[in-house]
Amino acid sequence: MGKSMVPKRLFFTKGVGKHKERLTSFELALRDAGIAAQNLVRVSSIFPPQAKLIGRKEGLKYLSPGEVVFAVVAENSTREPHRLVVSSIGVAIPSDRNTYGYLSEHHSFGETEEQAGEYAEELAAEMLATTLDVDFDPDKSWDEKKEIYRISNKIVRTANVTQSAIGDKRGLWTTTIAAAILIFE
Repeated sequence: MGKSMVPKRLFFTKGVGKHKERLTSFELALRDAGIAAQNLVRVSSIFPPQAKLIGRKEGLKYLSPGEVVFAVVAENSTREPHRLVVSSIGVAIPSDRNTYGYLSEHHSFGETEEQAGEYAEELAAEMLATTLDVDFDPDKSWDEKKEIYRISNKIVRTANVTQSAIGDKRGLWTTTIAAAILIFE
């Protein structure tokens, strides 16, 4: 299998679900994300060399019901009314496309989508920077770190997909998911 198991494409998706049962709220979040008909296998966080990041609409065309699909998934849920939940996937893609990049999962409470998304990007960029020997100071601001990445010319792009939701006021389970779906074709 070897090389055939290296994904050629990835796409981001996200969703939210609410239900009295936690599992069903998760299922509804998967449906919202368009990936409920697949058997998801969670994997760790490597963006494959030479892989292409494609849009969700295009990516969903590659999936079949019942298919085993590898995914990097962040999920979070609450039953507490009005509690803010968020799930985010960040990506850092190197300028050298023959080198692997990183994906990160982040899930938290009380953060906005912007805060969680920036944090997920920062996690991915930090992991990539440390493998590329880019100087990294964790005490610098996010904007200062982005400038370091740009100056180094080793990290070409960071991005994120983030889903937030406010806990249902009636106490239903509220679940958020964000995912990077890996495609082998």
